[in-house]
Amino acid sequence: MTARRFVPPLLACAMAALVAISGSVAQDKKGDEKKDDKKKDDKKKVEPKQPPKPPVPPTAENVKYGPHPRNVLDFFQAKSDKPTPLVFFIHGGGWRNGDKSSAYGSVKGYLDKGISVATINYRYVQNAVEMKVDPPVKAPLEDAARALQFVRSKAKEWNIDKVKIGATGGSAGACSSLWLAFHDDMADPKSADPVLRESTRLYCAAVNGAQVTLDPKDPREWLPNYTYGAHAFGLANLDEVEKNREKLAPWIKEYSPISHVTKDDPPIALYYTGVKGAKVGETHPDPTHSPILGIKLMEKLKATGVDATFHSNTEPNTKLPTAQAYLIDRLTK
Repeated sequence: MTARRFVPPLLACAMAALVAISGSVAQDKKGDEKKDDKKKDDKKKVEPKQPPKPPVPPTAENVKYGPHPRNVLDFFQAKSDKPTPLVFFIHGGGWRNGDKSSAYGSVKGYLDKGISVATINYRYVQNAVEMKVDPPVKAPLEDAARALQFVRSKAKEWNIDKVKIGATGGSAGACSSLWLAFHDDMADPKSADPVLRESTRLYCAAVNGAQVTLDPKDPREWLPNYTYGAHAFGLANLDEVEKNREKLAPWIKEYSPISHVTKDDPPIALYYTGVKGAKVGETHPDPTHSPILGIKLMEKLKATGVDATFHSNTEPNTKLPTAQAYLIDRLTK
C-alpha cells in the first residue's frame, strides 16, 4: 500500500486556488490570442490592396473627370516647349477589375521620347449594374470617351497636342481603345458641358490582345471554345446572349468595335501572342485573347482601306515589335 502524504487543509485550498487561477489566466490568454487573430483577420478584410506607386511622380494624380469615385486619371507631362503628343492608356481586367497603375511601368519610356501620358480608371460593369446602367458595358466605354474629352479640354493647361493622341491598353482596355478609334466622333458642339464639346477621335491606337466584337455569333465560329462578353450585357453566358441576340442587336452593334470600322479610321496596330500558326475553327487555350480575333479584324480593316499593322507569334513585326514602339513611332513623326 502506498502511503499518502498529508496536506494541511489550508494549503490544499491555496493550491487549488492557484491551479484555478493559472487555468483561468491560460484561458484568458487563449481568448486574447483569438481576439488578436480576429483583429488581424478583420484588418485584412477592411484594408484594400493599395496600387503601386508610379516610378515617375505624376504631374497630376487622381484627377476627377466625372462624378463616380472611379472617374479619375493620372497625368504625366513630358518636358517640352511645344505641345506634346499623348498616350491615352485604358487598363484591362474584363471591365470588372484592374487599375490605371498598370500603365506605370511604361510611362518613363514615353516621357523620354517627349510623349505625355494619361492613364484612367473607369466604372466596372458591376458598378453599372448597381447604377442600373443598360447595358452595363455602356459605363466603362462611355467613361473612356469622356476621359478622352476631359484630357483634350486640359490641352492648354497640360501642354498637349489635341490631335496627336494615341490610345492603348490590353484585353478589355484594348477593346475600349478600338471602340474609340473606330466610333464616329461623339463630340456635342452644343453641350452646356465644355468637356462634351471635345472630340473623341484618335490619331492612332496600338493594343494588346483585344476583343473585337461583343456579338457571340462570329467569335464562336472562329473559336469554338470562346466564352467572353456576356457580362457586357448583364447576362450569365453567351448562350443567353445568343438566345436574346435579336433584342440585343442595337447594343451589340453600338458597343462592338468591329461594327464601326470605316475608311476614315485612324492607323491601328494589333498585337497578339498565343497559339503559333493559329487557324479559324481551332480550340485555343486562351480564346479571349486569341490571335484569331486580330486576324479577323485585320481582314475587315484591309478590305475597308484602314492603315493597319499586325503582330503575332506567327507574323512578328520586327520593326515595331510592341505597342509602345508603334505609338512612339507614330506620335513622334
